[in-house]
Amino acid sequence: MTDEKVARINELYHKSKEQGLTKAEQEEQKALRAEYVASFRRNLKVQLDNIDMQNPDGTIENLGEKHRKMHK
Repeated sequence: MTDEKVARINELYHKSKEQGLTKAEQEEQKALRAEYVASFRRNLKVQLDNIDMQNPDGTIENLGEKHRKMHK
């Protein structure tokens, strides 16, 4: 998600509150928001997949790998 797209999301939001959006702008806003949410989820998943946890016995376990094994 680029800074320009985030700025456009904000621009459309403010315009919707002030004067309303055209049908085309509503569709653009919907698509941009969906792209933003997908990007956010991807980034969060990458971060969570890179978390290591130390178990009480001293071993280190990657939570991303553990989660993938549990859901196969």
